[in-house]
Amino acid sequence: MSLEIWLLYVTTVLALMSTPGPSQLLMLSNSATHGFHRSLATATGDLSANALQMLAAGLGLAALVTASGSALTFTKWAGVIYLLYLGIRMIKNAGANDPALHSKESQASLHGLWLQGFLTSAANPKAVVFFAALFPQFIQSTSAFWPQFLILSATYLVLDGFFLSAYGLGASWISRRFRGKAKVWIERTGGSFMILAAVLLGLKSATSR
Repeated sequence: MSLEIWLLYVTTVLALMSTPGPSQLLMLSNSATHGFHRSLATATGDLSANALQMLAAGLGLAALVTASGSALTFTKWAGVIYLLYLGIRMIKNAGANDPALHSKESQASLHGLWLQGFLTSAANPKAVVFFAALFPQFIQSTSAFWPQFLILSATYLVLDGFFLSAYGLGASWISRRFRGKAKVWIERTGGSFMILAAVLLGLKSATSR
């Protein structure tokens, strides 16, 4: 793979990531509520799902995923309902005068935060088709397929991880500087971001039929 093609690919991916989606909104929410370092589990879950989707695309499973209409629908709406539940619960439990509540929230399991990120990304199984359509545009037929595919996959994951971390750091920085009633509104805003992420996933599910 030439440097020119790789730079074009990086530019394309950056343009695609310029608009926040469900995963970025979830990262904002979890970082503001649980802190940046714990929210990295959410980012890891998102990237894990992306890696599996890329692998599926590389193995030629895009057609199989597309054909499994019922599996697609179930996975999408399961993710939507899960995010709605989390967002509503976060808004309901927001409160600055309940130390026990904040202690419980701050000790949210890393596995749970990872699962949120994984399900949010996995709730869009057509990402497999996206990667299957994107990568061939930058793979040269004169070179071995898998080395190029791995470079493209690793580059995407690094860029995505950078964007998620940037969103998380920003949300955490803002959250640390607010206390009292302002903290309550930060938590409610985080819950609203999660609900918005669910709405975006729901719209994608409705329009992709």
